[in-house]
Amino acid sequence: MVSTSAILQAIVGTAGLEDERERRVFGRVTWRLVPFMFLCYVIAYIDRINIGFAKASLLADLGLSTTTYGRGAGLFFIGYCFFEIPSNLILERVGARVWIARIMIGWGLVSMAMVLVTGTASFYALRILLGIAEAGFFPGMVLYLTYWIPARQRAKTGALFMTAIPIAMIVGPWISEELLKLDGRSFFGWTFQGWQWLFLVEGVPAVLAGIFALYWLTDRPEKATWLAPEDRQWLSEEMSRERAQRAKRHGHGLSSLLNPKVLVLCVFYFLNNMATYGVFFFLPTILEEASGYKGWRLAAITSFPFAIALVGMVLIGRHSDQTGERKGHVAACALTAAAGILLATQFPNSVAMIVISFALSQLGQRAILGPFWAIPPMFLGGAAAAAGIASINAVGNLGGFFGPDLMGRLRDSSSGYSLGLTVLAAGLIVEALLVLSLKLPKDDEARA
Repeated sequence: MVSTSAILQAIVGTAGLEDERERRVFGRVTWRLVPFMFLCYVIAYIDRINIGFAKASLLADLGLSTTTYGRGAGLFFIGYCFFEIPSNLILERVGARVWIARIMIGWGLVSMAMVLVTGTASFYALRILLGIAEAGFFPGMVLYLTYWIPARQRAKTGALFMTAIPIAMIVGPWISEELLKLDGRSFFGWTFQGWQWLFLVEGVPAVLAGIFALYWLTDRPEKATWLAPEDRQWLSEEMSRERAQRAKRHGHGLSSLLNPKVLVLCVFYFLNNMATYGVFFFLPTILEEASGYKGWRLAAITSFPFAIALVGMVLIGRHSDQTGERKGHVAACALTAAAGILLATQFPNSVAMIVISFALSQLGQRAILGPFWAIPPMFLGGAAAAAGIASINAVGNLGGFFGPDLMGRLRDSSSGYSLGLTVLAAGLIVEALLVLSLKLPKDDEARA
């Protein structure tokens, strides 16, 4: 009979490690940190993309055009971009516990303030402010993992954390659809529309999780009182040695911003986010127009592609670690996503084919993340990792502005989504070629 311990080790990906201490310590670290990080990212992603479910109500109540909506949805990433690098450098200096808590409480309050939107100007302003408030959360978490998890295990651990994205996409539609049904209900004398209830209620968990982060997160291994003293010392020495090797080899601080590999990864992530958010912010509308579904039926078909992506993220992240290979996994995922998007353009009126095609595209795009974010720490260390990871995420997330804006413009000009989707698929093909062009350190790549 398989023991409970063996099952837990298999889930967190430590069952294959030969060293008993390594297996025990990294298993303990994973179970302590990753579930909470996962929960925080679910909350973050729901707050980021809930505007997609509020789209129809916003347009109806505020008289916004599709172009205005697409631009406003993407403006989140303008504020997000400019504060990414400073945020990660501050996290490196003051610690993750306080800084992650500050980020979460801030974005939760701004998300709740979306109830105050009255027109185009306030819509744009609060979307920018939400991006500023959330800036640094994701790259901060990626950087935080480098303090605790060695390179050779980082793709599968990162994938476990980032499965929060498809989970948010699965539960988000159901929660959002239920909250939209509160349309016209009053709260302390204020009567809110459904979309206002959505932003108000979904902002609260971020504030609560931010407060809890002050208690639960530990800045560095040497402060982990929840580890045995000898394990704490071993982990601290292990991770310090890895960071020192990368910092010595690859420089410090803002010098990483001029690293050609960082620039390539910035372009890659820009194109990837163009496709990610260009598809997602319009996915509920595409499916609704093709199917005529609303309510729980629309939530069900919107959630299905992300259920498929969830499985793919874990399996592909683990396979990337087992083989020590990154670039091929990332490129294959990008091409899979492109094929899925192109398939959707060929069957614009078939609900079944659209759902299948978007399942394929989400499988590719979400499974990219684990192997992709394992690449920067292969050639960056110390403060260079903080700045480099933040810059990749910052520049990359500008694609989150251009993708929805492009889709909105092309939808209004062509009366369909096929042209916009084709452009996004072309970007995914280009990014596959870009990542294959990278020259990574052979010794690091073998051990990563």
